Amino acid sequence: MKFSQITVDEVVEYCNAYESDKKILNIILVAAKSHIKGITGRTEEDLDKLEDVTIAVLILCNEMFENRLFSVENNKVNLVVDSIINKYSINLL
Repeated sequence: MKFSQITVDEVVEYCNAYESDKKILNIILVAAKSHIKGITGRTEEDLDKLEDVTIAVLILCNEMFENRLFSVENNKVNLVVDSIINKYSINLL
């Protein structure tokens, strides 16, 4: 599946969420995609060519859905998402 083809229905399924959660999950999906585009510096067309970015979007959406509090615990970052996103970054200093 391509980056641009990820829909809220896939996010609902991946997060094991309810249909009633679609509204918030759609907001989360838009934010996750925007975050990945911002971190990598790549366009949606570029990201469509990278197969493993899809799972990074889904994992990030699940993290945002499950952890909706503004707090940081142990400064931990999801290593799968971090490694996938950083692998494709073209805007590193």
